[in-house]
Amino acid sequence: MYVEDLQEGDQFPVVRDPEITRVQLVKYAGASGDFNPLHTVEEVGEQAGTGVIAHGMLIMGMASKAVTNWIPRQYIKKYNVRFRKMTHPGEEIEVVGKVLEKKDERIVGEVQARNPEGEVKVAGKFEVELPSMG
Repeated sequence: MYVEDLQEGDQFPVVRDPEITRVQLVKYAGASGDFNPLHTVEEVGEQAGTGVIAHGMLIMGMASKAVTNWIPRQYIKKYNVRFRKMTHPGEEIEVVGKVLEKKDERIVGEVQARNPEGEVKVAGKFEVELPSMG
């Protein structure tokens, strides 16, 4: 990929992940070491008034994976996100992104992980430096 391949306003292909499952949340808890029962125990979620919710870092990881599908990892210089809404088991996540700014070899893009109804779960920006063809 070269800087000439991208222009301001270009949208990246949508990346769709299957619905979040309770098994996935248990596996993620084990992999991440985040065993907060809010992510796996229905009674705890009910007491909190939220129900079981996905780990925010799991959804951020989905967004990150999409960014590295669009642009090779070695070119990414900055990446930051904000957590916007909770994600529940049964929700599907789609990740969208676009180029916001292009200046020389630097590209600034945005990424959003959202459900199919458009509710944004994680929103972020990333900066990349791509080589030039010339």
